[in-house]
Amino acid sequence: MRRIWVGIAVLGLGFGLLAPAPARAEDPAMLAFSLAWFDANQRDDQAAEARIEYRAARRYWLFKPFGGIMATSDGAAHAFAGVLIDLYFGRHLVVTPSFLPGVFTDGDGKDLGSVIEFRSQIEIAWRFDNRSRIGLSLNHISNASIANRNPGVESLALTYVIPFATLF
Repeated sequence: MRRIWVGIAVLGLGFGLLAPAPARAEDPAMLAFSLAWFDANQRDDQAAEARIEYRAARRYWLFKPFGGIMATSDGAAHAFAGVLIDLYFGRHLVVTPSFLPGVFTDGDGKDLGSVIEFRSQIEIAWRFDNRSRIGLSLNHISNASIANRNPGVESLALTYVIPFATLF
């Protein structure tokens, strides 16, 4: 399983090195809403998952800060903040690798072994002319072996991203 995530990380880095320059008009601050299948790979403690994220407009070199919260139907929650990179391929295709640490509680769900958990994710989205997006993402959450127990979990999500200003 680790080989798969190392491959995804290398692929994300490859996209970063090979991607064309960002679109001329940078995207504004965004809100992302996701519905996901928690534990989509191992399937030993599956649940429905919902996430909301705030994605900043400002870039620091290649990275944009973001943060949010995730909750599952069995009471797990993950509050997090990290960095992402928006890679634009033409006007409409956006690939967004991201990494973040966060605080996790398992509720009545899967015990991930630690209160500190890290999420790595790759998202592929279609960007509409109004800058909103719809996409699919795959992520992996684990404690990176900082605890004795580290089962990890994967989620497959459908995400809708909308410019923050359009909501208020």
